[in-house]
Parts: sequence; C-alpha cells; structure tokens
Amino acid sequence: MQELMARRKASQPLDLPSAGSTFKRPVGGYAAALIEQAGLKGTQIGGAAVSAKHAGFVVNLGGATESDVLALIAHVQKRVLETSGISLEPEVVRL
Repeated sequence: MQELMARRKASQPLDLPSAGSTFKRPVGGYAAALIEQAGLKGTQIGGAAVSAKHAGFVVNLGGATESDVLALIAHVQKRVLETSGISLEPEVVRL
C-alpha cells in the first residue's frame, strides 16, 4: 500500500486541489499522452491549469472558478481533437 501511495505521489498532482482524472481513457491510448502531444501540459485559464506533473489532471492553482475549469476542459478537448482526431470525454461529473 505504501508503494502504491509513493508512486501516486510521484506521478500525480496530489499537492493541488483537483477532481482527479479529468478525461476518460480513449480507445487505444491515454488522455494524458494526447494532451501532452497537443502541447497543453501547463496550459492555464484563470486559476485552472492542466497539471504540469500529469496532463490528465486539471488542477486549481488558486481561485479557479467553475467557468475557468469548464473553459479549460473545452479548450483541451478542442485542441486534442484538432491534433489527434480523438474526442476526449470528461470523466468528471457535474452535479
């Protein structure tokens, strides 16, 4: 269990607030890899950013609003579709 937590701490942005993995895994690949290939790692809108540690996470750098997060998710989806032809589906559920 400690080994799993150490791996997660090393590979995931556990030091910043997030809703976890932002996108579902697309057929034949990983959302994080597609996001990185689109050059979006670290991209920021308002207080929301694509994690520099793991591109599959949208993190709150401080003061992110719902609008910031939704705009960033839409931007990521658009760019990934443009660069790879793959449509990313959000894993995060809005209530």
